[in-house]
Amino acid sequence: MDPKSLFSLNDHLEALSKDGDPLEVLQKAVDFEYFRGWLVEGLGYGDGSKGGRPSFDAVMMFKALILQAQHNLSDARMEFMIRDRLSWMRFLGLSLGDRTPDGHPQKPHELMAA
Repeated sequence: MDPKSLFSLNDHLEALSKDGDPLEVLQKAVDFEYFRGWLVEGLGYGDGSKGGRPSFDAVMMFKALILQAQHNLSDARMEFMIRDRLSWMRFLGLSLGDRTPDGHPQKPHELMAA
């Protein structure tokens, strides 16, 4: 691995902040955690006792829906944009390599691996 790359991601995110990342402004202006109780109740998240792939964080999904509506994106395009845009990943609280919401139904072999 190139030694510069260890800091390039952090430097890139700092540059986005310096340039006035609108998602950081939104993050500071809105207390998204305020909605957590309603979101969890409305989504009907189970306790995981029945198995299956773990649910995504309710607040993160709410933020993703805000982005999707703002940009009029399909589910498949939203999946790509989350992986492609560092500012969106930071806004959603995701890191490189984290599992992201996808626009595709799970395949049977993915259910076995989960």
